[in-house]
Amino acid sequence: NPYAGLVSHLRAAWLSGKTRPMEYRVAQLEALGRFLDEKKQDILEATALDMGKPSFEAYFTEILLCKNELNDTLNNLSHWMKDEHVDKNLVTQLDSAFIRKDPYGVVLIIAPWNYPIHLFLVPLIGAIAAGNCVIIKPSETTKNIERLVAETLTCYLDNDCFAVVTAGVEETTRLLENKFDYIFFTGTPSVGRIIMTAAAKHLTPVTLELGGKNPCYVSDTCDVQNVARRVAWGRFFNAGQTCIAPDYVLCTVEMQEKLMPALREAITEFFGSNPQESPDFGRIVGDKQFRRIRALLRSGRVAIGGQTDEKERYIAPTVLADVLPSDPAMQEEIFGPILPIVVVANMDEAIDFINARPRPLAIYAFSCDSKVVNQVLERTSSGGFCGNDTLMHVTLTSLPFGGIGNSGLGKYHGKFTFDTFTHHRGCLHRNMGLEALNALRYPPYSQQKQGLLTTTFEIKRKGMCTLL
Repeated sequence: NPYAGLVSHLRAAWLSGKTRPMEYRVAQLEALGRFLDEKKQDILEATALDMGKPSFEAYFTEILLCKNELNDTLNNLSHWMKDEHVDKNLVTQLDSAFIRKDPYGVVLIIAPWNYPIHLFLVPLIGAIAAGNCVIIKPSETTKNIERLVAETLTCYLDNDCFAVVTAGVEETTRLLENKFDYIFFTGTPSVGRIIMTAAAKHLTPVTLELGGKNPCYVSDTCDVQNVARRVAWGRFFNAGQTCIAPDYVLCTVEMQEKLMPALREAITEFFGSNPQESPDFGRIVGDKQFRRIRALLRSGRVAIGGQTDEKERYIAPTVLADVLPSDPAMQEEIFGPILPIVVVANMDEAIDFINARPRPLAIYAFSCDSKVVNQVLERTSSGGFCGNDTLMHVTLTSLPFGGIGNSGLGKYHGKFTFDTFTHHRGCLHRNMGLEALNALRYPPYSQQKQGLLTTTFEIKRKGMCTLL
C-alpha cells in the first residue's frame, strides 16, 4: 500500500508520546494561527481562482471562523484536558474515580471543496488539541487550495506527526485501506457510506458530516422583507454551495405571492440588477457540478433569475415557484443558487412534509409567533435548527454541529471537536489497603452479604424515602 509507510511513521510518533504534552499541542495550534495570518491573502486568492468566492465570504468562513475555533480551543484547552472526577459509591469513597481524556492515535480527516480551508482546519484544530497525529486529505476539486495546503501547511506543523495527502478517488480508496484510529469525513451521503464501509473493516470510529435537503418553513405571520433577506443570504452565500443552506421553502400560496417580490428586491439589493457582474456572487466549482445544477432548473416555473453561462460556470440567483415534490429539484440536494418554493396549506402540512423525508442537516422556521417556531422545532428532527434566520447557528462554537440519520453521524465545533477526537477513558484507582471493605463481595456468598452489598452499591432514586 503506497500510504502504509506514512501511516506507520505517524503511528510511531504517536506511540512515542510526543503529541501528549499540553505545551506541544499549544505550539502546534499556535502554528496553525500563523498559517492563517501569513497565508491569508493566498487563501483568499486561491478560493477566488477555484470558485470565484468573494473575498468577504472567504475571509468570514475560511479565516475568521477558523480563528474563532482556534482561539476558543487555546483559551480552554487546559481545562478540557484535565481529568474529570466523578461520583463514587460507598465502597469507593476513599478511591479515585475519573475520566481520562486520551487521544485516539492516528486520525484521518477528509475535507470537501465548498469550504476547503474551514472544513479541514476546524476538525484539525480539535484533533491536535486532543493529542492525535493527523493525515489531512484536502479536496482535489479545488486545485489551487489543495496545492496551497500541500505546499505550505507542512512548513508550519511537525512533519513527524502531521501530513497532507493529495489524492483523487483511486488514491483515497488505497489510503482508506490502512488502519486509522478515527476518520472524520465531510461530503455526500453516498461517499459517506463508502467511508463507513472502509472504516468498518478495522472497527474504526467515524464522524460523517453529510448534507441533505434543508427545509425552510415560512409562516403567514412574519416580516416578509426580513425573511426574504435572511433566506436569500443563506441560499446564495457561496453561490449556494453550502451544506446547511436552506434547500427549499415551504409556505402557503398567499405567502409565496408576498415572498416573490421581496426575494427579487433582496437579490437586487445584494447583487445588483445583473448578478453576473457582481463581485459578491460566486461561481459553481466545476463543469460537472454546473451541468447537474442547471438541469434542476426544469422544475416548477422560474420566477426570478434562471440565467446561466457555462463558460463562466455562472448560474444566476434563481427562485422557482410552484415546485412539485416530484420535480427534479426536490429529488436531490441542490447545492447551488436555486431556491424552490413548495406550496403547503399550513404548518401541520409543512411538518408532515419534512417528517416524510430523510432527516436534514438543518431546519429553518420563520414566524413572528414564537409558538410556531417552537412547534416546528419540537415536532421535527434534524442535525441543527435555526429560528428566524439561516446559517447563523454554525457561527457559535458553543453549539454542536453535525447531522442525524442521512445527514451525518457525530458532532463538532468548540469543545465538541475536542471531545470527538478524544477517547473518554473511565478510570478507577483503588486503595491497596482496607481489604475488609471488599470482603462482602467475595465468596462464600450469604444473604447477609447480599444485604450489605445492596446497601453499599445501590443507587436510590431521588425523592424516595425508606420506611424503617
